[in-house]
Amino acid sequence: MKATTVFALGMMLAGTLPYPAAARQAENSREAQGRMIDYQRKLLLAMVDSMPERLLRDKATPAQRDFAQQIQHAAGVAGYIVGAVLKGPKAPAGDTAKVLNSRAALRTYVSGVFDGAAAHLKAQSATARTDTVDLFGQKMPAWQVWDEIYTHTVWTAGTIVANFRKNGMAPPEFTFF
Repeated sequence: MKATTVFALGMMLAGTLPYPAAARQAENSREAQGRMIDYQRKLLLAMVDSMPERLLRDKATPAQRDFAQQIQHAAGVAGYIVGAVLKGPKAPAGDTAKVLNSRAALRTYVSGVFDGAAAHLKAQSATARTDTVDLFGQKMPAWQVWDEIYTHTVWTAGTIVANFRKNGMAPPEFTFF
């Protein structure tokens, strides 16, 4: 066997990548994660724009948050995690009396949260991306937290579809980023 083949086989069996390869993988992941941030913003804003303002406080079920609260939750958790776990900018708090009752204020809130997240992702150093962080009791590399944020946002957005269905409306078209 050639030395490179033996080395590659050894690396696969060890389940590790050499540091330069791991760094390249993290940087490729950063590009995809940037697209995911853009997608999350686009999806939540499409939902905000598609729901009549009179239904912002409507609940699909009594136990569920209302539409505006669900949007605020999806964006707010993303902002909280970026600030608290990834040491990025603190998410804008927003005036809940306005954010939950005004399409324009809800849009501004969502955009502000994802502006901060995108800026932090772009500025995050390669070293910071490989640091181990604690996400609600789960230890993981910081780069993985961006994927967890995406999963939460899309999961929550999926629950918001019920608000559209309850009111006989189609939700915004689902597209991949």
